[in-house]
Amino acid sequence: MRFFIELSYKGTNYHGWQVQPNANTVQAEINKALSLILNAKIEVSGAGRTDAGVHAKQMFAHFDWDKEFDFHITIIKLNSFLANDIAVRSFFKVRDEASSRFDALSRIYHYNIVQQKSPFKTTAYFVHKPLDVNQMNLASQYLLGKQDFTSFSKANTQTFTNNCNVMVASWQWQDGELVFTIKADRFLRNMVRAIVGTLLEVGIGKIKAKQVKEIIAQNDRCMAGTSVPANALFLSEIEYSKDIFI
Repeated sequence: MRFFIELSYKGTNYHGWQVQPNANTVQAEINKALSLILNAKIEVSGAGRTDAGVHAKQMFAHFDWDKEFDFHITIIKLNSFLANDIAVRSFFKVRDEASSRFDALSRIYHYNIVQQKSPFKTTAYFVHKPLDVNQMNLASQYLLGKQDFTSFSKANTQTFTNNCNVMVASWQWQDGELVFTIKADRFLRNMVRAIVGTLLEVGIGKIKAKQVKEIIAQNDRCMAGTSVPANALFLSEIEYSKDIFI
């Protein structure tokens, strides 16, 4: 039988999602906790790979186990065992072929920026220069649609294609923070942070909004802006078709 687990985490203390030798990762913590609670060797497969320091308000992973179990009690036990910066939200029974990664229809990321330094805004990026948000939103429209996003990807990522279909890309002020929202069917490694870095160059007037279209067409990471810090990036939502759930 296959199950989905829904969780959230603050990524500050972890070297990303994926298991790595000699590094503390979220996936490793979930594997360890589930294996202990269910008294079996459990290895989860995640919906994606968040980088070191990146957070997830909603992450899904799947795993196989041959027994039914009490979801509610297991959640309580897991959350008692896990550190405070990881929280298990729910379990779902799914079809045997369902994949938390490949069956995801879309993912939404948010990036938070503040313009006044604050010791309490540890999950937002402080930018002191004035930003032209209108121009940043204009530039964001060039990201929409299915395109090759090589210019915003780390090199040698071993992906079959760098094409992504971006459905939403916009900036909005929310509770004193400037928040970038981007929704796509898939994301490349470092893609969101590179996009935000490029759009900030538009915001401070270093480049024109229309140059973002030219940067995309170049298929060259060197043409885009510097990647912004990971601490302000959140994987916020993952969407699935209802027919994979039982």
